[in-house]
Amino acid sequence: MVDFESKAFYNVYDLKELIRLLRTENGCPWDREQTHESIRRNFIEETYEACEAIDEKDTEHLKEELGDVLMQVIFHSAIEEEQGSFTLDDVADNACKKLIFRHPHVFGDVSVKNSAEVLVNWDAIKMKEKKQLSAADTLDSVARSLPALWRAEKIQKKASKVGFDWSDISGALDKIEEELRELRKAIATGNGIEEELGDLLFSSVNAARFVKVDPEDALNRSSDKFISRFRALEDAAEKRGGLKNLSLEEMDKLYSEVKNAL
Repeated sequence: MVDFESKAFYNVYDLKELIRLLRTENGCPWDREQTHESIRRNFIEETYEACEAIDEKDTEHLKEELGDVLMQVIFHSAIEEEQGSFTLDDVADNACKKLIFRHPHVFGDVSVKNSAEVLVNWDAIKMKEKKQLSAADTLDSVARSLPALWRAEKIQKKASKVGFDWSDISGALDKIEEELRELRKAIATGNGIEEELGDLLFSSVNAARFVKVDPEDALNRSSDKFISRFRALEDAAEKRGGLKNLSLEEMDKLYSEVKNAL
């Protein structure tokens, strides 16, 4: 049994010590076996669950999920500390230095009039910090691990900052129609389907950006809407012996009926 003090209230460093103990010889075999790669997905899932708590406006749920995210940060830091690379304090030190460096209007002698100027300075500082020499470098720096719609949106925003953008949404909508035609052609010929479908999705994100709609939110809501309509379709189909007894044409007609009824 490991030696860990029982308390009425634990702090961040208690959590750090707890994770350290779990990874010792006398700790938990599962925790001891984990690597950055093995718990990478856990990190992503915990972050999404924290975001869901934010969407729900559920304070208690958010507290719980932020704890899980914090645990992941400490767990990854513990793996590196065991290897002698860095500690949790090094992570905090790096974060503090980055914040100070990127806020010269707070900690330095730079003056700004509003948040828009803050963002302009932030981009310039970040380019210097990351040693990005061109606009293309800033696009390439967008994490490939982001959800594809968010990555596309972020890339487009960065391109827009140097003037590479439509003047209004009409250009984006025309591009969607162009890409749709190219996708139809690709399907007809059997060549370049994935590429053209990707271009169509990328163009759709561009349109979302112009109307200030989060493409991830929009697609999630459409998915939720489809589930709701499909559930209504399934319920209605039960009166006719279930979906298995309906043809595609019958299901499509019934889907239209429940869609209009909702």
